[in-house]
This record gives sequence, C-alpha cells and structure tokens, in this order.
Amino acid sequence: MKKISLVLLFGLMLGIYASGQTINDKTALLLIDIQEFYFPEGAVPLSEPEKAADNAALLLQSFRDKSLNVIHVQHKLGRGDQIHPAVSPLPGEKLITKTEVNAFKNTDLLEHLQQLGITTLVIAGMQTHMCVEAAVRAAKDYGFECIVAADACATRDLKYDKTVVPAAMVHAATLATLNRTYARVLSTNLLISELTDEY
Repeated sequence: MKKISLVLLFGLMLGIYASGQTINDKTALLLIDIQEFYFPEGAVPLSEPEKAADNAALLLQSFRDKSLNVIHVQHKLGRGDQIHPAVSPLPGEKLITKTEVNAFKNTDLLEHLQQLGITTLVIAGMQTHMCVEAAVRAAKDYGFECIVAADACATRDLKYDKTVVPAAMVHAATLATLNRTYARVLSTNLLISELTDEY
C-alpha cells in the first residue's frame, strides 16, 4: 500500500510540474533560425518545416497580443538565411544574429535577457537537435526556466555510418532528453492556453 501511495504521489507531482503556470511578464519568446534555407527550396530542407513555422507564428501572435517580449535569432550564412515570412520580426522586436550553434555564444542574448529581467523562455525553431537544443541547455545553465514548443520545432533525417535516423525519431529523442531535466516540453495549443489563462 505504501509503495502504491508513493507511486501515486510521484505521478501527481509530475502532473503538477507538467501543467504548472510559469508564463508571465518575465517570459520571452525565443524563435530560433526559422529561416528560408530550411524550407523545401532551401539548401537544407527539413521535415515539415511549414507546420513548425505555422505553429511558431501562432505563438508569436499570442506573445504580441499580450505585449510580451519576443526575440528572433538568425543564423548568418549568406544565401537563404532570411527569416521566414511567417515569423518576420516587427520593428522594435529584438533580432539576434549568430554564427554559432548556441545562440548565447558571441552574441548579446544573455545581456539582453538580463536587462529585461526575463526568467522564463519559451523556445521554438530549427533544427530541434542542433540550435534549439543548444539554446535550451545553455539557457538552463544560465538559470532560465525553459519551455519548448514541441510542434513549433522541426529537424531532418540524420545519418550515422550506415544507419539513417528518421527526422521524427531525431525530433522525439531530442525532446525526450530535454523534457523535465532542461525544459517543459508542451504543444503550441497548451502554451497558448497557458497564455490565455495567465492573462
């Protein structure tokens, strides 16, 4: 009986953690590398980037509607590195340009967040297993609470030796490693619901 009670208690604690309200005026949306080269006509097309961009656009509009901070990240590579029109920055929205995988490395991202008093980051973008994951891990190390919008991220098939790992598995494995330890991983709809409930 005691063992069953502990299991139930642990389950309840996980449920509370998964649904906890953390979105407030100290929250910023961080959109990472949603750029033209990741779309079908680009140099490195991902799996279903349009779906991820559409969900990121929904999050972006929700943050704008609530007058919450939005930060765009653009990886500078030259041809095809324009931010996709679905999530184009508006005048006054912060744009970080980077040349590294980690959006915090050699940029003013950390300083900007600290100046705003941000404590929580909602993170979406491309690629899930690279720049998104790097930003989440770095942000957590810097003391930020992170929430990843699972369906507002996209990645691609990876190959190691003779094994091809499908994009869906790369995406799921990355989110599984981030979930709970580094971030809360939620759907776009749940995130927007939290925004609505909070405000």
